[in-house]
Amino acid sequence: MARKKARQIFEPTPSGFVINLGHDERELVTRLIGELRELLLSNDPRSEPLLRRLFPPAYHLADDAEANAEYQRLMREELVASRLAAIEEADRLLNSDEALNEAAMLGLLQSLNAVRLVLGTLLDVGETHDPSGVSDDDPMIGEHHLYQFLSFLLESAVEALSGQQG
Repeated sequence: MARKKARQIFEPTPSGFVINLGHDERELVTRLIGELRELLLSNDPRSEPLLRRLFPPAYHLADDAEANAEYQRLMREELVASRLAAIEEADRLLNSDEALNEAAMLGLLQSLNAVRLVLGTLLDVGETHDPSGVSDDDPMIGEHHLYQFLSFLLESAVEALSGQQG
């Protein structure tokens, strides 16, 4: 008996990549991307720590603090504008049945990764993070599940772009 091939989240088709997410999942991702937009546009200094992985220092030595501040001053606006443009496109595509070309997939991937980075910062996720080590009674268990879901989406998008789905 032939085994039916599982439907991929990001399915390559002759017209581009099709997003196979249910309505609830699309709404969730759209909401998360919208929250990222709000964070990027916020002037609230309390949001800055959450964005640190999106705008890492260009210079890492203590003596380079002034050079890093200058880099951030010069580049921050451009980096935010780039992220906002990707967010707008991702939002539009998540709410349509339009197939995504490679550039649109890369923009969606960038937005998903940015949301995941902010959530990972909130959860203090590091290189050795083990999702199975999070207790069911952890007050942030929902956020940890969300982080895993975003990781799964990112992996699926990367596999689709590299032609490794199976």
